[in-house]
Amino acid sequence: MKFSEMPYERPNLDKMKVEFEKAIANLRDAQKPSQAVEAVKTVNRLRNNFHSALSLAFIRYCMNTRDEFYAKEKDFYDEALPHVEALLFNFYKTLLESRFKEELEKIFKSQLFNVAEMTVKTFRPTIIEDLERENKLSTSYANLVSSAQVEFDGRKLTLSQLRAYELSPDRDTRRRACEARYEFFARNQDQLDEIYDHLVKIRHEMARKLGFESFVPLAYLRLKRSDYTVEDVAKLRNGVQMKIVPLLQKLREKQREMLKIEKLKYYDMPILLKEGDPRPAGTRTELVEAAKMMYEQMSDATGEFFNFMLTNELMDLDSREGKYPGGFCDFIPDYKSPFIFANFNGTSHDVEVLTHEAGHAFQVYRSRNFEVPEYYWPTTEACEVHSMGMEFLAWPWMELFYKDRAEQAKLVHAWKALNFVAYGVCVDEFQHVVYQNPNLTPEERRKLWRQIEAKYMPEIDYDGNRYLENGGLWQQQMHIYESPFYYIDYVIAQFCAFQLLKRSFEDRVSTLRDYTKLCDLGGSLSFQQLLKVANIDSPFSETVVESLGKWLYEMIDSQINRLKSSS
Repeated sequence: MKFSEMPYERPNLDKMKVEFEKAIANLRDAQKPSQAVEAVKTVNRLRNNFHSALSLAFIRYCMNTRDEFYAKEKDFYDEALPHVEALLFNFYKTLLESRFKEELEKIFKSQLFNVAEMTVKTFRPTIIEDLERENKLSTSYANLVSSAQVEFDGRKLTLSQLRAYELSPDRDTRRRACEARYEFFARNQDQLDEIYDHLVKIRHEMARKLGFESFVPLAYLRLKRSDYTVEDVAKLRNGVQMKIVPLLQKLREKQREMLKIEKLKYYDMPILLKEGDPRPAGTRTELVEAAKMMYEQMSDATGEFFNFMLTNELMDLDSREGKYPGGFCDFIPDYKSPFIFANFNGTSHDVEVLTHEAGHAFQVYRSRNFEVPEYYWPTTEACEVHSMGMEFLAWPWMELFYKDRAEQAKLVHAWKALNFVAYGVCVDEFQHVVYQNPNLTPEERRKLWRQIEAKYMPEIDYDGNRYLENGGLWQQQMHIYESPFYYIDYVIAQFCAFQLLKRSFEDRVSTLRDYTKLCDLGGSLSFQQLLKVANIDSPFSETVVESLGKWLYEMIDSQINRLKSSS
């Protein structure tokens, strides 16, 4: 069914609660395994119905945050979700206590029970009102950044549209565009501080009610991190600081030489080539047609998937006023349909976001027939392996998007990917310190950001921009507000994706086979178990971080040298 034809109806929570509780009672009172299995299937059906409605409403809200109907539906789900979470808590608790747990585990596999054990630690009825407030505050942040109308060169632009000017080959245009972006955030700094201050305190209070000293362990449980720890993540951050940051310092000097400027300023940092980083050749329609050709050539599986997305109009790629910024992939269980959401702006971002979100969509398309909703998606860091891995697996087809600048596009992609990990660990360390010290003032948080930033990105020169000099950069990162501690998942996944890129140079067929196998498993295994199946080494090893950083640096360096010699 085409997305536009999928009917939406707000769930009847009272009716759902009755049916849910009846199924939980049937699970608890089951006299034989088959009755317990049937009860679990009933719960799964009810959850799929609810989450299908939720996804439809959320996607349509994001398509136009000014739509009054779906804005009200978003408000409804902000209040409803904690109550559904209460039902799910009771289901998980009953599942773990079932006399037929052993039989159920054979049928539904052990990962469901791992998820259940972690989830029951993250909820009590006493935090329902706190969860409602957390959701509403996250929505207020989304509404604020979605409403941005930035005046630039006589036009009113969204933040997504402004990004094209921030990547201009003309230095003055870049500077003015960046200043326009951060002027918006500076103008709204007090409101952004207030939203985040409330979020930090609410999350800390919930953690205390659940018996945790801080929000940090609660956040890890929320993200279902079962086979690595806070210490593992700290080790990864340290590996980046010790092994990757020195390489990035060398690359920044090469970037300065490429741009032919005396000193890099913050508005120079996103661009590598003086003539401008490659931009895709063609309209949105032509880029989608190129993606169709690529996926049909990549494999039968990817071709089938992408044509399903096209046939059912499961993508919204154009940037426009009132549209939620950024990109994401969602899944509508009742229609077994992924949905790709993005904001094209005419830069390399368009190809990267299309392949990135297609990686998510391909995975959930391959996992769509699991009976257990927990298995549609794996944990979030594994999800990002699919997306970032797909960005690199698309390299052999870059000519379809960039024509004669395909090799330059690959260079810029690799360069940005390696640079990203420093920013990613910076965001993560900032959140760890903030939630371990929930009473920091907004001013203290901004000072903290600058201190951490100096560890991982010491080369940043904000050229006197007061908002950025005072530590405001982090406020543009929606994950910090909406999905605490998610952001390190991109770094974890990046080191996995680098391995897929390296292996694809050696044997593209077997690499794609392992990647598809990883997607087929969905969330049926924990993160590090999934890596083993896909023959990917753990990114928590300093040896892995060091060797991949060195390999990527040498590849980027050699390509830059070739460019210099040919110019």
